[in-house]
Amino acid sequence: MALKIGRRDFFKKSAQAGLTLALGSKLAAAEAAPAASGRAAKAADVAVGIGEDYGQAAAKAVELLGGIKTFVPKGARVALLPNVQSRHPGSFTKPEVLKAVIRLCKIAGAREINCLSWQTMKQWEDTGLKAVIDEEGAGLKLFEKDESLFKAVPVPGGQALKEARVLADLFSHDLLINMPITKDHAGNKFTGTMKNLMGLNSPVNNRTFHRPNWKTDPNDVAHLEQSIVDLNKAVKPALNIVDATEFITTNGPFGPGELIKPQKVVAGTDRVAVDAYCAALWGLQAEDIIQIKRAAEQGLGEIDPAKIVVREARV
Repeated sequence: MALKIGRRDFFKKSAQAGLTLALGSKLAAAEAAPAASGRAAKAADVAVGIGEDYGQAAAKAVELLGGIKTFVPKGARVALLPNVQSRHPGSFTKPEVLKAVIRLCKIAGAREINCLSWQTMKQWEDTGLKAVIDEEGAGLKLFEKDESLFKAVPVPGGQALKEARVLADLFSHDLLINMPITKDHAGNKFTGTMKNLMGLNSPVNNRTFHRPNWKTDPNDVAHLEQSIVDLNKAVKPALNIVDATEFITTNGPFGPGELIKPQKVVAGTDRVAVDAYCAALWGLQAEDIIQIKRAAEQGLGEIDPAKIVVREARV
């Protein structure tokens, strides 16, 4: 179902260059690959799979964007970035969603599929994500917060950041699929596609997002939000697949917290549009979330619901 809706209906219904240049023609080829079926997605399309089977919902969302081959060419080396921050319900990407995406990448003919992380093995095991990776024959690359394994990446037009420090191994992959869970965050209220990229950035560098220097306010939310926007200028996923099946709306990002269960998986290439849709699922206005508003103002995506096409299907 294709639907183009206005601002009020959008919120009611809902409830670029750094990495592209670094990966060069490989990523360009991934983004230009022909659609597997149906109409190819436009930049501001948001696709939503809905249902109790979260794996099928994820597959449906990708199908609505034109199919996995739109994004993953045969022979590609694919990096995946699920959120694995905590073991509490509604705080991490569901194993069913990860399994579906790994299987889709296999169908597309990916030669290698790796989850990248500086989180601990225990976190991957506690969430059930490690078991899925093993069952599906994918890879898990852990970097143990070793600063020598991160690469300085310029931030074009950066305001809070002039450079990011990104996992160097990311650049040996042909494309990145960003796989956050949307949820509450104590520091800035909202986690979505853009904030999830902090999972690829150096933990030491990430600390400066929360505190620009050791003599200033550690609760400088505007600085945190602009740092997130700047990181997203340096790293551009080929595809974003957001777990909005069930997530915490309080006590984030770790939980436990109050859960809501929209039973949705949301996908798209426009991080601003996707995050605006996800924020509305739990009553947040995109314009009130600094990272989404600033990202739109700085050219990273579309915030105007009148210009966003939402395509939904039940499974």
